[in-house]
Amino acid sequence: MITEFTPLASTIGGMMIGVAAILLMATHGRIAGISGIAVRMFPPYIDKDASGRVMFIVGLIASSLFFTKLTGHWAPMSVSGGPLLLAAAGLLVGFGSVWGNGCTSGHGICGLSRLSFRSLVAVITFMATAIITVFITHHLI
Repeated sequence: MITEFTPLASTIGGMMIGVAAILLMATHGRIAGISGIAVRMFPPYIDKDASGRVMFIVGLIASSLFFTKLTGHWAPMSVSGGPLLLAAAGLLVGFGSVWGNGCTSGHGICGLSRLSFRSLVAVITFMATAIITVFITHHLI
């Protein structure tokens, strides 16, 4: 499988994520960890910030619609696994986010920028797991 090389789009996207993380920290004192934001939209976490969390997730979803409107086509994407594989992967990612006390966005973007040692260990674990998984699935299976 060949991945399209998009340095300009990737740079702009990365800058937008960085700005969003800075704004969330500056305005609410919160880390922009997607799993933490998503899980706190539901009981028992409902509080005065629930609407802000909902808007953050709506913004993530709306960004793909904005991209489509701006460019005239959907972002290229393909998923090769079946429903059972995707469900298992989703459960593993969810478990990992809970067990690791955060997700790639919280640890990778916000944690590393705060020089958190725990986030450094988490990101090294994420990356090593991804590298090993790709190697196994593309070269051994």
